Amino acid sequence: MTLEDLGYTKNLESLRIENSLQHFEIGRVYAEHKERYGVKTEKGEFEAEITGNLRFSAKTRADYPAVGDWVALSIFDGDFSIIHGILPRFSTLSRQAVGQFGEIQIIASNIDYALLLQAVDRDFNLNRLERYLTICYASKVSPIIVLTKTDLFPENKIAEIYSTINHRIKNVPVFAISNETLDGYNELKTIIEKGKTFCMLGSSGVGKSTLFNNLSGRKLMKTDEISKSTSKGKHISSHRELVVLENGGILIDNPGMREVGIVDASDGMETTFDRIYRLSQNCKFKDCTHTSESGCQVLEALEKGELDQAIYDNYLKMEREKIRFESTLAEKRKKDKAFGKMIKHIKQEKSNSKY
Repeated sequence: MTLEDLGYTKNLESLRIENSLQHFEIGRVYAEHKERYGVKTEKGEFEAEITGNLRFSAKTRADYPAVGDWVALSIFDGDFSIIHGILPRFSTLSRQAVGQFGEIQIIASNIDYALLLQAVDRDFNLNRLERYLTICYASKVSPIIVLTKTDLFPENKIAEIYSTINHRIKNVPVFAISNETLDGYNELKTIIEKGKTFCMLGSSGVGKSTLFNNLSGRKLMKTDEISKSTSKGKHISSHRELVVLENGGILIDNPGMREVGIVDASDGMETTFDRIYRLSQNCKFKDCTHTSESGCQVLEALEKGELDQAIYDNYLKMEREKIRFESTLAEKRKKDKAFGKMIKHIKQEKSNSKY
């Protein structure tokens, strides 16, 4: 397998040289297990750890390798290696770290397309879809909506769901598939491009692992039986993994995500809710919150029925969440800066006391 098979490009080679990493082997992280990583290279697959220097210089979890990263490494006897550096990422899918508000968790990096999976049964949720879209747009990743479990519903019901999506979400391709009958698979496979990286996002039990297995032609991810009480499959995979498909496309699976907290999403919000942002340009006040101000064009459009209430409500919820995250992050950085100054002051006092 060549680096090009894994998605390596001339631009990445330029970044390798710019960062003085040309004397190391290059590989792509395909799996992450706590602080050990699986890396694919031209010489094969290796287990890897990061250098102590890389660990020491890391300020946040985002400074550690993630699935999809291109890394510079030294390979030793056996299948062990050491990661010395991470090539700059051209895209990073991120969310708020679960249970750690103000922290960012990287879902995957260097992604071209995200397959946003939702089952047409109980899992279907337009608000969650808009969250996924916001993450994609903020990361410069092209979204593709994939509806699963279509064998559970008649065609007219699927058509209604298509209509519902098209009413709220514009210019995003939508595919409908069944992992049982394989209906829709031929259409979906036409978008899988050689050398491009696709990442699957969705809740637990929507069929990501089965889709992953079917597209790869191998049983790489474990799946469980459909629950009779919830009509959902149990998602067994608990880690991210990258594989190269037979047609040359590159696919990353992810564990199911119950929480999808947005981060650094100004650009993503503007694209997802473009109608609201366009209206806001004509609001009377530049700092209009679109909640109670006079002369608010967003509220006026809402009153006239020109703006969907559900879109507006989801926008406000995500905007509040974004503001809260940004303020928490700013406060955290302020505390870190103060702590750094304190450590520096203590070191200076110790140094002065020697003389």
